[in-house]
Amino acid sequence: MIDRIPTLLGFLADDPEDAFTRFALAQEYAKRGDLEQSLGHYQALVREQPDYVGTYYHLGKLLEAVRRKGEAEQVYRAGIAVAERLRDAHSRAELNDALLNLQGLGWDDDE
Repeated sequence: MIDRIPTLLGFLADDPEDAFTRFALAQEYAKRGDLEQSLGHYQALVREQPDYVGTYYHLGKLLEAVRRKGEAEQVYRAGIAVAERLRDAHSRAELNDALLNLQGLGWDDDE
């Protein structure tokens, strides 16, 4: 398996505001199972580039995976608001579906 992380970190060092590179880093860390690094990059994207709407779905799914349901719900709701503001119907629908599915899960953060 090719380790893309060093290359992506180099790209990020060259252009710290490149949302796609930070998103790709979050994805690569998640693939290797380093969920805390992945979370950190997704959260930085939401904080620094809140209009990069694709982040919200993936961050929410990662929060679900680590059983942080309340945070995932907040992320989906924030993403829905951004998608509405940007008039991105596809992303809004995807985030709304994720939120509805999350609400149907039978567990809470403390389980």
